[in-house]
Amino acid sequence: MLAVFEKTVANSPDALQSPHSDSPSYALKEGYLASQFVSKNSNSVTLNLGSSGVLAYSLDNTDPLVHRLFAVVDDIFCIFRGHIENLPFLRQQYGLSKVTNEAIMVIEAYRTLRDRGPYPVDKVVRDFHGNFAFILFDGTNKTVFAAADADGTVPFFWGTDAEGHLVLSDDTAIVKKGCSKSYSPFPKGCFFTSSGGLRSFEHPKNQLKPVPRVDSSGEVCGATFQVDSEVKREGTGMPRVESSQNWAGHI
Repeated sequence: MLAVFEKTVANSPDALQSPHSDSPSYALKEGYLASQFVSKNSNSVTLNLGSSGVLAYSLDNTDPLVHRLFAVVDDIFCIFRGHIENLPFLRQQYGLSKVTNEAIMVIEAYRTLRDRGPYPVDKVVRDFHGNFAFILFDGTNKTVFAAADADGTVPFFWGTDAEGHLVLSDDTAIVKKGCSKSYSPFPKGCFFTSSGGLRSFEHPKNQLKPVPRVDSSGEVCGATFQVDSEVKREGTGMPRVESSQNWAGHI
């Protein structure tokens, strides 16, 4: 799976930008990174999101225990890899049918959040039990929502290109082509949103601090993010809004 988002849609953390990139990489320019993904994955589909970016996914190398799924509901796109163990319980909790798969489950959970759901985002993601990584894009609100499970079992990487565009993928080679040295594994037990940035769903009250990641040649290569046990976040609760509004901008 691959997503490249324009920097006005998803502002990547400054700490991901490496000062020692070999040469500038432009992930969105002339569809560069999407074309690299397609050339590597024959059974793939690319979705042009207009000025917001691009999505691409492939069903190659499918593993029955590690689902690769794509779904679209009301202009909300989701690419999912992994498995949610408590999916039957979540279907019942959200009032969904038995044919609801993990990708649609993520979309419905997001829609509940967006349309004034009762739970904070960290609790909603924490309720997903299993091994997973997903990328969601709300085309109506131009909102990105991505997450990885607490164990980091499913490969998931992110980075930023020379123009500050956010790149997300389960293929480290693809991310490296689009970001040069400005990338790292997506933090375990964390989620990212356009409005709230990177947060931990395991420790939602704590800030995350970047730690420079050093490659085998001794050069800084992006950053990892760790929970700062001494610094608390401000305003961890969801703001209340009028029922006539949605709060995608507060997720």
